[in-house]
Amino acid sequence: MKTLILITSLIMTLITSQSVFSQTKRVPASAGRAEYVEVEPGVKLHVTDLGDGQPIVLIHGWPLSDEMYQYQYQYLVRKGFRVIGISLRGFGKSDKPYGKYNFDVFSDDIYAVLHTLKIENAVLGGFSMGGAASIHYVNKYKSAHISKLALFGAAAPSWKQRPGYSYGISEENAAGLIKQTITSREDLIAGLGAAFAAEGTTLPPNTEKWLESINLSASPYAVTESITSLGELDLRPVLKDITIPVAIFQGVKDKLIEYAQAEQLHKGLKNSYIVRFEKSGHALFVEEMDKFNSELEKFARK
Repeated sequence: MKTLILITSLIMTLITSQSVFSQTKRVPASAGRAEYVEVEPGVKLHVTDLGDGQPIVLIHGWPLSDEMYQYQYQYLVRKGFRVIGISLRGFGKSDKPYGKYNFDVFSDDIYAVLHTLKIENAVLGGFSMGGAASIHYVNKYKSAHISKLALFGAAAPSWKQRPGYSYGISEENAAGLIKQTITSREDLIAGLGAAFAAEGTTLPPNTEKWLESINLSASPYAVTESITSLGELDLRPVLKDITIPVAIFQGVKDKLIEYAQAEQLHKGLKNSYIVRFEKSGHALFVEEMDKFNSELEKFARK
């Protein structure tokens, strides 16, 4: 009898233990979103994908990565948006394959990410070279997956001066910059921090150091090839075909992209407006961070 009671007690203990274990089984903390998206066989892009709600997709500038938007991620997630930063191939934590680094490739990669993640009705935002990539994407893919476009100090409609277009960098200076990427990249990147700041100012030392560390994570080959492709890109003819709403953010004291280039964009884009950043140079996303974030939120909610 005692043996039967002991066996029964042991069985009940095991059942109770299993019940407790099943109730305390760990639920995965991850939301199940991948940090990398394959855009073609053997090529994956790093993606920061945070929050829920209306999607805002952000494309970085040259030679940065999606990490440049850390303060936009923090703000927008807490305002109820799903914010997605894409590092283009060759930059940041994305794969750095040998091959083409032009704007057809960048547009195809953006499309692949948005299609894979099933993103719809997004605001697409692009900074500097990323602004040119975003315009190219909208034109090539007829605004697929997005409903609005935001341009931040965009290197567009043409980064380089051309016949009939006197704005932007000269042919000679563009050639010199490209040569620097091949022969003295570290010096070039070290100087970008000073060039990013508004005229007569400097970025805080730690901010400059942070941006420099991101720049140095890019593939040297991709850095050269992408800026060469940017010099060949002329988006003026396609602006008239873009009809979605466009917000143009531009630093008044930008030494890299002059304010007149933003005005040229505004003139060519039918449904656009300019947001002036009076105290900013090229780094308007950190120089006037609060205004940048609130204006982007406002545009997304319109």
